[in-house]
Amino acid sequence: MGGGAMFRIYKSEDNGKLAKLKKGKLIPFSWLSLINPNEDELQYIASHLKVDYDLLSNSLDADERSRIEQEPNSLAIIINLPLLDDEGNFDTLPCGLILTAKNFITICARDNRVLNSFNRSTAHTFDTRNRAAFLLNILYKCTQFYLKYLMIINKRTEDIEYALRKTTSNKELFQLMEIQKSLVYFTTALKDNHLVLLKLLRLLKMPAVTRLVSFTADDEELLDDVIIENKQAIEMVDMHRSILEGMMDGFASIINNNVNQIMKFLAAITIILSIPTMLASFWGMNVPVAYADNPNGFWVVIGISAIATVATILFFRRKRMF
Repeated sequence: MGGGAMFRIYKSEDNGKLAKLKKGKLIPFSWLSLINPNEDELQYIASHLKVDYDLLSNSLDADERSRIEQEPNSLAIIINLPLLDDEGNFDTLPCGLILTAKNFITICARDNRVLNSFNRSTAHTFDTRNRAAFLLNILYKCTQFYLKYLMIINKRTEDIEYALRKTTSNKELFQLMEIQKSLVYFTTALKDNHLVLLKLLRLLKMPAVTRLVSFTADDEELLDDVIIENKQAIEMVDMHRSILEGMMDGFASIINNNVNQIMKFLAAITIILSIPTMLASFWGMNVPVAYADNPNGFWVVIGISAIATVATILFFRRKRMF
C-alpha cells in the first residue's frame, strides 16, 4: 500500500452516486480526503476551512495518540486505524477525522484500506452530506478491519504453530515475534480508540457539538454498536496475546528440552567412544601387560572392549539417554 500524496474532494449526489470534485471547489457537505498532503495543501485547508494547522499536521504524526479536540469551528477526532502493508506486516496508522461547519475532512499519512472502502462502488452505504453518520460509519469500518485483521493473525499463528511442530526453525519464531509486536500495537490503539468513542458519546448532546453537526437517535445507536465492536476487538487482542505468549513460552521450553536431549546424547556417545580408546591405551603402553606374549592377545583386547562398550550402551539405554 503506497504512501503517495493524494488530495481528493467528493460529494454524494441525490442519485446515490459519489461525485469527484476539483480541488479548488470546497462545496458545502463535501468530503475532503487527504493522504500524505504537502505543506501547501495543509495551509490551504487550514485557511479556507478555519481548521487549526497543528491539528492537521498532528494527524500525520506516526506516534500520535487517539484523542478528541473540540474547537469553536471544528470537532476533530484522531483515531488509529489498523494497517496491513505490502509485506504482510500489521501496524496502526493515526487518522484525523475533522468535522467543520459544512465539510468533513479525513487526513492521514498513508493510503489505507479503511478509507478506501468508501468509494464510488460503495457510495450507496454512506452520504457525505450526513456528516455525523459518515463519521460513525468510518469509526465502525475501522473496528471491523481490526476484527478482520485479528482473524488473519489467528490463521497465520495457527499455520506457524503447525510448522513449528515439524521443525523449530528461527524463521517461524521470528514471525511469531512480529505478530506479538503487532498485537501490542493493536492493543494500545484499540484501548485509546475506546476512550475516544466513550468521550464522543458524552459529547453528542453538548451545545458546542450540536452547533456543528446534529446526531440523531440512529447515530447514537450506531455509536453504541461501534463501542461494542471495539470492546470485542480489545478482548480478542488480549486473548490472542495470551495464547501467543503461552505458545512462545511453550516453544522456548521445547527448544531447551531438545538442546538438553542433544547434549545428553553427545555426552553418552563421548563416554562410549572413550571405552575402547582407554583400553587400547592401556595395552599400548611400553610396559609389560597381560596377553603381551599371547598370539590371540589382540582379539582378547578387542573382545573386552566390545563387551564393555555393549554393556555401557545397554546401561545408557536403560537410563533413556538414547
